[in-house]
Amino acid sequence: MQHRISLSGIFPPIPTPFKENGDVDFDHLGSNLEKWNSEPLSGYVLGGSNGEYAYLTEDERVECVRVARQTIPRNRLLIAGSAMESTRATINLTQRMATAGADIAIIVTPNYYKARMTAAAMEHHYKQVADVSPIPTMLYNVPANTAYELPAQAAINLATHPNIIGMKESGGDITKIGFMVSETRGIDFQIVAGSAGFLLAALSVGAVGGVVALANIASRKLAQMMEAFRQNDLTQAREIQLPLIDANYAITSRFNVPGLKAAMDMLGYYGGPVRSPMLPLTEEEKAALRKTLVKAGVIK
Repeated sequence: MQHRISLSGIFPPIPTPFKENGDVDFDHLGSNLEKWNSEPLSGYVLGGSNGEYAYLTEDERVECVRVARQTIPRNRLLIAGSAMESTRATINLTQRMATAGADIAIIVTPNYYKARMTAAAMEHHYKQVADVSPIPTMLYNVPANTAYELPAQAAINLATHPNIIGMKESGGDITKIGFMVSETRGIDFQIVAGSAGFLLAALSVGAVGGVVALANIASRKLAQMMEAFRQNDLTQAREIQLPLIDANYAITSRFNVPGLKAAMDMLGYYGGPVRSPMLPLTEEEKAALRKTLVKAGVIK
């Protein structure tokens, strides 16, 4: 079916650059985006998990979007993280993101009062936000960070809302992704994989693309894999996917945001420091990361 806004393709959830004193480095945000603009990407996600959004003030989150919009061409989507713990605060931040230039708001599941975050509570939350959001919204499930799993049926029910256009699924349950794709056929609802480690598997059951950390440093390989899949060349797609699994693990689960930023520094982008309480990689960790990226062909 034809979608109003296509989420097909590769989207990096970009890190927020910081100066050595801890301030947001807006100059390097712009210079990184200028480099990414020459890569085969469909758009960008700002203020996601890899953007250290939990460590940013609301004003910083909005200003990152405003500054990025000046460099991101209009034919590439700007997807902005606008989640807060309360529905009221999420609505307010979503409206601010729209004013700052975001095309879509991506909203991670509230999770602090996990015992009361029932499927009904989630549906109520997302519907209230979508009802008044001036831009389309996306669901975002990332249980590794939230320790909460958005139920598949809740996502399926929310898919019928005209202002909820898709979902980033980072849990890695391919059965769940396939079930949600199957149950939302005929609805303008698109699912994107939340990790490059299972991108090919997600595509095979109906995901349309990926919002994946590895796209910050290996977008061409990921785009080639997607193209091979579209051309039904599964052998080639698999040959690209397999070496990337360990590289993706290194910059997500193993070394996390400090690892992604270190990898960006290795590849000529500005990764820079992380915000406390996170710590940068040790020299030993950097050496292990470089070895993994060389083995995967990300660094030559």
